[in-house]
Amino acid sequence: MNQKLLMAIDLGTSFIKAGVFDLSGNELVVTKEAVKSEQPGPGQFIQHGEDLMEAVERCMKKAAEQLKEQSQQIAVIGFTGQMAGFMGVDRNWNDVTGWSCSLDTRYVPYAEAQNEQFSDDFYLISGTNSPLFSSKYAWFRSEFPEEAERIAKYVMISGYVIGKLGDLPIEDAVIDGSLITWTGLADVKNRCFSQKLCEELEMDPSRLPIVRQSTDIAGRLSKGPAERTGLPEGIPLVCGAGDKIAGCVGAANLKQGDMLFEAASFGAVSCMTEEYIPDTEVRGYDMLNGSTRGSYAAHYYMPGSGITQEWFISRFYQKENETLAQAYARMDQDMEHIPPGCEGLFAVGMLGGTVMPFNGDLRGVFMGHTWAHTPAHFYRAIVESFACSLKTAVERINAQYPQYQNRSSIRMIGGGADSAVSSQIFADVLGIPIETLERPDPALWGACLLGAKGIGLIDNLEQCASEHIRVKTRYEPDPSKRAIYDQLQERYNRYVSIMTPLCRELQ
Repeated sequence: MNQKLLMAIDLGTSFIKAGVFDLSGNELVVTKEAVKSEQPGPGQFIQHGEDLMEAVERCMKKAAEQLKEQSQQIAVIGFTGQMAGFMGVDRNWNDVTGWSCSLDTRYVPYAEAQNEQFSDDFYLISGTNSPLFSSKYAWFRSEFPEEAERIAKYVMISGYVIGKLGDLPIEDAVIDGSLITWTGLADVKNRCFSQKLCEELEMDPSRLPIVRQSTDIAGRLSKGPAERTGLPEGIPLVCGAGDKIAGCVGAANLKQGDMLFEAASFGAVSCMTEEYIPDTEVRGYDMLNGSTRGSYAAHYYMPGSGITQEWFISRFYQKENETLAQAYARMDQDMEHIPPGCEGLFAVGMLGGTVMPFNGDLRGVFMGHTWAHTPAHFYRAIVESFACSLKTAVERINAQYPQYQNRSSIRMIGGGADSAVSSQIFADVLGIPIETLERPDPALWGACLLGAKGIGLIDNLEQCASEHIRVKTRYEPDPSKRAIYDQLQERYNRYVSIMTPLCRELQ
C-alpha cells in the first residue's frame, strides 16, 4: 500500500541514527553508524564535519536499502541530537573548527571567565548556567585567530547537516529555537539571539544562523545526497528539535507540568511550562524553548551521567567476551539486593563536574568503602548519587512552579530505563512513581512527528503524540526507604560543597 513515511536523523555524540516510521508510529527501520572522533591530547575531543556527513549518509543509505521500494515513500526528514557545542564553517560549508561538544574541554577557562563577568545575563536572558557556544567561540577566536577569520557561520551540528544535505546558501543556515539556550547568546523568551549578549561577547550577529521553529522546512534534499543515499531528491528537511525536546514530543510529555527524565549519556529532567521562570535563587535548572512558540522546559542535566555508568561497567566489571548489555544485566542482578545507602559507601558520580550551577572543579568521589564492598556497591552508589542530584533539581523546579509539584508520575526514557533496579531507585529517591515507556526511542519518533507537522500530515502535535505512546512499567516508591534516601540526599548536597575545593586542589 502506498503510504507516506517519516524519517528522522539523530545526531548523537558517539553514533548517528536514522529511523523511519509510518504515521501510526510503527518503527520500520533504525540504522546506526559510529562517528569517528579524535582525542589528540588531554581535554581534546574533535569530530570532523566530513566524517559526520559520511556517517549520516551511510545511515540514510542503509535505511533506504532495507526499505527497498518503500524508501520512495519517505515524505519528510526531521532532525534531532546534541544540543550543546559549536562548529564554524566557511562560505562553502567546509568545516573549519570541527564539531566541538562539551567533551572537548579546552574552552572551560573561557567559560569560567565569561561566567564571572556575564553570569546574570547568561541566566536571565539566555536561560543558561553553562554557555557553551559563546565560550567555545571565544576560545577558538583567541587560540586559532587565522582559522577564525575564515569562518562565515557558526552552527550547531543539526544546522551543519541540514545545510550540507540541502546544499543551502550559507546565508540560509538555520538553528532550531530549542537549541539556542546553551549558545549563551540567546534571548529565550523572544526565541531569538540577544543583541545585548552579542555585543557583550563581541559576536557578529551576521555569523549566526537564522532561528527557526521546530516544524519549519529549512530546505530540501539536494541532488548529490539523494543520489548517494538512494532517496528521492526534494524531500523536505524539517528543523526538528534538540534531543531533550524531541524526546519530550515523542514521549507525549507536552502538557504543562509534565516531567520527563532521560537516563542517557547526559541524563536530564525536563518540566514543561508556558511560563518563563528562571531559578534566580539557586540557578538549579536552565530554561529551554519547547517545540512550539510559547512553550518552555525547565531543564536540569547531568553531564556525562550515562557515560560515567558505562565507564564503570566497561573498566571495572565487564568480563572478557561479554557484551556491554550483558554486563549491565548482570549488574542489575548483583546490585538488586544491596540496601539503600550501599552499606556506608557514598559516591559523587560527577566525573566531569556539574553545570547547574556551573562547577567545573567537581570530580568523582568514593568514600566510606571497606573490604566488604563489591563492584555492585560502587555502581549502585553512582546511581544513587545521580538520583540525589536529580531530586535536588526537581525540588528547585517545584519551588518555582508550585502548581506542578503534586504530579502523579515522571516518565523515564533512555537506556537507563531498561534497568528495573535503577528505575526503582529513582522512584524511591524522588518519592514519585516512575513510568517507563514501550517506545524505545522517543527522540527519533518526536523528530518524525515534528516533520509530519511541518509538512501538514498532522494537525495536533500533542494529540498525535499521546495516541501513539503506552506505559510499559510503573515503579511505585517504597515508603519504607524514604527516610534513608532523604538523609542521603542531604548528605549528597553537603558533600558536593565540601568536596569541590578538595577536588580543585587535586587538579
